[in-house]
Amino acid sequence: MSKILDYINKANDIKKIKPQDYGQLAEEIRDFLIQNISKTGGHLASNLGVVELTIALHLFLNFPEDKLVWDVGHQAYTHKILTGRKQQFSSLRQLGGISGFPSYNESVYDSFDTGHSSTAISAALGLVKARELKGESNKIVAVLGDGALTGGMAFEALNNAGRLKSNMIIILNDNNMSISENVGGMANYLAKLRTNSKYTGFKENMENALNQMPGVGKVLVDKLKRSKDAIKYFMLPSMFFEDMGLTYIGPIDGHSIPKMRAALEFASKAKKAVVIHVVTKKGKGYRWAEKFPSRFHGVGCFDIASGQQDMEGTGLSYTKVFSNALIRIAQTNEKVVAITAAMPYGTGLSAFKKKFPERFFDVGIAEQHAVTFAAGLARGGFKPVVAIYSTFLQRAYDQIVHDVCINNLPVVFILDRAGITGRDGKTHQGIFDLSFLSHIPNLTVMSPKNQYELEAMLAYAIDFQGPVAIRYPKGDAYKGLAQYQEPIRRGKSEILLKGEQLAILAVGSMVKTGQEVAMKLANAGKKVSLINVRFVSPIDEEILEELSRDHSIIVTLEENVRSGGYGQKVSDYLCAKQKQNIRHLNISVPDEFVEHGGVGELHKKYGLDAEGIYIRINNLLSN
Repeated sequence: MSKILDYINKANDIKKIKPQDYGQLAEEIRDFLIQNISKTGGHLASNLGVVELTIALHLFLNFPEDKLVWDVGHQAYTHKILTGRKQQFSSLRQLGGISGFPSYNESVYDSFDTGHSSTAISAALGLVKARELKGESNKIVAVLGDGALTGGMAFEALNNAGRLKSNMIIILNDNNMSISENVGGMANYLAKLRTNSKYTGFKENMENALNQMPGVGKVLVDKLKRSKDAIKYFMLPSMFFEDMGLTYIGPIDGHSIPKMRAALEFASKAKKAVVIHVVTKKGKGYRWAEKFPSRFHGVGCFDIASGQQDMEGTGLSYTKVFSNALIRIAQTNEKVVAITAAMPYGTGLSAFKKKFPERFFDVGIAEQHAVTFAAGLARGGFKPVVAIYSTFLQRAYDQIVHDVCINNLPVVFILDRAGITGRDGKTHQGIFDLSFLSHIPNLTVMSPKNQYELEAMLAYAIDFQGPVAIRYPKGDAYKGLAQYQEPIRRGKSEILLKGEQLAILAVGSMVKTGQEVAMKLANAGKKVSLINVRFVSPIDEEILEELSRDHSIIVTLEENVRSGGYGQKVSDYLCAKQKQNIRHLNISVPDEFVEHGGVGELHKKYGLDAEGIYIRINNLLSN
């Protein structure tokens, strides 16, 4: 028996589907998502929650003329299915396959590449202004989650959108979740809009009473609905969106396609920006995702019946090592506080929250605020530890420079998911942090070789009187080289092997790889030196001077782009000191955006695996 989904093979095919079949189509899409994501991994709960919303948008819009901008974009899977990429879903997030996020290079129907939160309104507003300048009339819609409204950029865009004199539609998908449960004033405000029983009861009673009036009742109801949701504005006169100059519609059941279609058509008539507040359920249609929406936000492969997920790693993760170490330190140091930006689970701080709830702060998706908030805590005499994924700390660069480092405040930055992170792709690879952090004065930048060194570095950072950043990769913490536990001294590397002619200097996660390369070279009869760099800022110039006396080749290894990384700092030193006798091989990530794929696959692709490095070193030795 053919499925309704079988008839949708390209953009706009959905318009051929009969309205009575929309519900069945939504069920088939959910089943398709569950079946496919269980095999590839991906963002499950968020996509299950927006199936009807996406169907309604595709019935409303004409692609590619109309533009749909997804905030973050990890909820765009149904959009991809409805725009001709259904057959490619077995390659989702695989090397060479389709991205888990919108990608313009992948499809013209993805109007804007997104991967970080709170950006959609700004991008859509730019598309609106471009439309005006060209004298066109296409529709432009931005879709963002309620968690995105904790980000300051969204408010900046709303402030600008309030001045629009042409149509723009902003869908606020409200499921009371970002990755974890939303926090803060905006979350409370939206909760009041969702649950205002006084308003809801008044509106329903008013409509019922008017509808019963013979002849004129229905006309009056229709007029009230056409007047900027006048009943709601009467009951809630200080509405945030309306006061900013935007029209507000809602809240609307985001799982009702007819209601969504009606709201979109109504909103499209306004000559201004319109916010449609849609209430959805994250994980809808799959009981495990409904019960555990945070756990099923981003998943690996999983068993559909039990919900049991395949873990990417089987050992103790660096995140868990950090979490445990921070709790131990906080038990004896009451000045230690922890801050996260809507990622308590992902950064390992959920355990700290349970242990020290009064010393834990989740500021929402607001990395800039998190950093300056930490600066204020530090100035107030506390020791803030700010745990944020490497890719998201990019959003707070100015605050790191101006509010922490210029003031030389003792804030500890924990950069989880540093280096190549894998299947989330170019918007989530943590390959820029060494470049954008290590040139900032006063900021000490460190990276541990194994789990024991991470514990030691955290203790050192908390005792240090100045800003410190510690970066480590996603996945299992390395337990090897445990016999090397030289005390940490600022700006000093650690010698793991002492050889001659060739020295390998490895940063953090690359120490393990460097050890494997050194063993391969040793088996080939070459005795090499292996150095655990530890500090990327300040670099250890003494070790470079020492190595340059009895080595003719220096190889640097790092999971960071070449420009501004550790290897370039070494090159600068060798050039400044006129070490013409030293050949330097800089093994790092190319200066390009790294697409999605398995971490091991990407290491091999970019020559960061042990075999690839060994081949490159042998080529250098033979020349």
